[in-house]
Amino acid sequence: MATNLDVDTAAIEQLMALGKYRSKREAVDAAVREAIAYRKQLQSLDFLGTVDFQAPLGNPPGMDP
Repeated sequence: MATNLDVDTAAIEQLMALGKYRSKREAVDAAVREAIAYRKQLQSLDFLGTVDFQAPLGNPPGMDP
């Protein structure tokens, strides 16, 4: 899908240098993937502290008393 975007070229060039990307396309694709991963991590923080764990009953398998 071809898309034309008006983006900050200085920021893309800086990203290309920092990430050692060979093209603007490669840099933008990586940035989008990283943004998605970051947003998913933020969503997972909503579940922090919501799961209650119970101690196992008895000794774990293979452990003698």
